[in-house]
Amino acid sequence: MPRSQFVLPLFVLACWLSAVARPAQASLDPWREDQDTVTGPFTATQDAANCDLGKIRKPLALTDVVDLALCNNPQTRVLWASARAQAATVGVNMAAYLPTLSAQGTAARDHNVLVGNFTSNSNTETVGLSAGYLLYDFGGRSASLQNAKQLLIAANATRDATLQADFLAAVQAYYALLSARASVVAAQAAEVSAREALSAAQARYQAGVATPADKLQAQTALSQATLNLVTARGSERTAQGTLANVMGFDASQPYDLAPFPETTPDPAVEQDIGKLITEARQKRPDLAAADAQIKAAEAQLEATRSTGMPSVNLNASASDTRSSGTPGTNSGSIGVTLNVPLFTGFLNTYQSRVAEQQLEGKVASRDLLANQVALDVWKAYQALLTNSQALRSADDLVASAIASEEMTLGRYKAGITGLSILDVLNAQSALASARQQRVAALYNFLASRMALAQAIGVLDLTQLDERLTQTDKGK
Repeated sequence: MPRSQFVLPLFVLACWLSAVARPAQASLDPWREDQDTVTGPFTATQDAANCDLGKIRKPLALTDVVDLALCNNPQTRVLWASARAQAATVGVNMAAYLPTLSAQGTAARDHNVLVGNFTSNSNTETVGLSAGYLLYDFGGRSASLQNAKQLLIAANATRDATLQADFLAAVQAYYALLSARASVVAAQAAEVSAREALSAAQARYQAGVATPADKLQAQTALSQATLNLVTARGSERTAQGTLANVMGFDASQPYDLAPFPETTPDPAVEQDIGKLITEARQKRPDLAAADAQIKAAEAQLEATRSTGMPSVNLNASASDTRSSGTPGTNSGSIGVTLNVPLFTGFLNTYQSRVAEQQLEGKVASRDLLANQVALDVWKAYQALLTNSQALRSADDLVASAIASEEMTLGRYKAGITGLSILDVLNAQSALASARQQRVAALYNFLASRMALAQAIGVLDLTQLDERLTQTDKGK
């Protein structure tokens, strides 16, 4: 039989097997069905190449800071690489649904020296094809594929949880810088007040109605206010460098922040804590990762058990051999192979026990994480309520401290009897403290809102854009 007439049917058989497996392969393509899972909610940060690093040269809004922190951070690239590697692992497990086809070819020349110095030369050529396809293995390959898909979901969820943590760290660094700058402004106001008190004390001293002690006490208060201002400016520079580092730049990188709109506590945030915990258990990516790990462990257990079960394979081969001086030889075979493992030294038994215990551990870890999620939401919610009330109280405190300082300083300048420079300095100290408390309360409140969103699992750039847009409209 000519070589082509024998090899061609085998090639057609391999193509048919590939077509039979194609529907399963197409529906499980990790680069199509699972691509949405690979990109996730942080679509703007899926690759460092998508970062617009030039935006550092313009005033940065909070969304810009978060975007730079997520896409310019090396840890982000590690997370994306891990997710894509797991997606490729899904493709590796899909290979079991496709047939295998291989070609072989050999060429040899034999040289023999016979008695009487006679020589014999012969050439041999062999070409062949072999194909194989797994028909049935009691669910082993499907379980392995399911295990890989669940691990992909877990990898993506873990990535999202880490990104949310980085998101929150960027927000906290941003608010820390705003707080440091507001503290500088408050320290400058305190220095101005102390300088005004010193001027009033000097004027009264020159008029003969104040003692030298009044002037010295006012001078001391001014020196303390100046020292506080120097310290506040140092803290501002530290916060500036910290935020630059969080965004993936050197600490010395110059940048500026866009004006941030003032905000007030929203009573709507004071929601039912039970509903928040329920929402968190539905949306926390780390909890989703734990659930996926359980499903992956269940699939791994099923795959492990299937290794002790029979398997059925379809095999076919064809070859054509030509040797000089002899007729050519064509050979071929097609058949079904049944492989039944009889005894493996209890290997399958103990592998199944390992998989069972791993599954039990995954379930326990998920339950532990679920309890931690509830605690995280509870703490973040209580912190938000506390900071919301603290901000309202701080506003009242600043208003009363301003009125007290203005009245005390005015009466001291007017020479009202019974007032000393200590009264003025005490009023100014109370005002400076009130301003600092208000700064801390404001940015603690803003950060606690983001912390609650992260605890629930709903912290992302889209919601941040919407939140800031609503704030701007409400101004």
